[in-house]
Amino acid sequence: MLIVTPQLLWSLLVYEICCSTVESMEVIINKYTRKWLGVPPGLSDVAMYCRKATLKLPMKSILEKYKCGKFRLVTMLEVSDDPVVKTVQPSIKTGRKWKVAEAIDEAKECLRLKEVIGQSQTDRKGLGSSSLKWWSKTEDKKET
Repeated sequence: MLIVTPQLLWSLLVYEICCSTVESMEVIINKYTRKWLGVPPGLSDVAMYCRKATLKLPMKSILEKYKCGKFRLVTMLEVSDDPVVKTVQPSIKTGRKWKVAEAIDEAKECLRLKEVIGQSQTDRKGLGSSSLKWWSKTEDKKET
């Protein structure tokens, strides 16, 4: 699984493969992974890929990695220093179920919402114990 994943992800990111095809591939991979691990076939995907469960496997979902890769590719093209790459903006096709442009817009909107809400206390440390880097004040948007 750990050796096959990078080879599989490279072809998924280079070629225009829709999200439903990746989902069907993940179903087949999960079936054989369950067989290899010796767990019951009824074990859910949540239990296999969860980081906080008793069964902590060093695996990530192929679909999750596919989406992250497409997201990273579009973001890299958007914030490129090359003016030609910025003006071209190729369309990345991912099918009807999930669109990269919508996911990027949603992520940017979440960052803007965090700025509107401001810093809030999330644990016992209290307000002001950690420094926050606001997304709108960053000159280089590549870091976020």
